[in-house]
Amino acid sequence: MDTIERILQEKGRQVHTVRPGATVLEAVEAMCAAKVGAVLVCDGGTCVGIFSERDLMTRVILEHRDPRTMPVGDAMSRDVVVVEPETSTNEAMAIMTERRLRHLPVVEGGKVAGVVSIGDLVRWNSRHQQFHIRMLTNYITGQYPG
Repeated sequence: MDTIERILQEKGRQVHTVRPGATVLEAVEAMCAAKVGAVLVCDGGTCVGIFSERDLMTRVILEHRDPRTMPVGDAMSRDVVVVEPETSTNEAMAIMTERRLRHLPVVEGGKVAGVVSIGDLVRWNSRHQQFHIRMLTNYITGQYPG
C-alpha cells in the first residue's frame, strides 16, 4: 500500500512555518521564498493553524485588510486537518477532495513530520499509474520479463 510516509521519504520533511504575530506580508514572503502554497503557523513548538493562498484571498484581499499590518494569526485557518505517515495516499486524496484542502500536515507522535500537498499526491499517483500501465502493456504484448 502506498502511504504518506513514502511521499515524505521522496520529497523530504521540510516544514515552513511562521509565528502567529508575523504579518500576512511576512507569511506571503516566506511562502514565495520557499515556493509553497501554505505555511504552518506555530507558536513555540505548537502549531495553531495553517495559512494558505486561499486564506490570503478570502480573509485579507476580499476583506480589504492590509497585509503589511494584519497578523497572520488573524487570517489563518484554525481547524487544521492532519494525517499520519501510515495514512494511505488514497485516503489522503479522499480527505483533501472531501474537505476541499490543498495541504495536509503530517503528524507523528504529536509532532509535525511534514506536509503533503494535493500536487504531491497527484504527482505520486500519476507516476505509479504510468508504471502499472507500462507493466500491463508489456505483459499483454509479451514483453513482460519472466
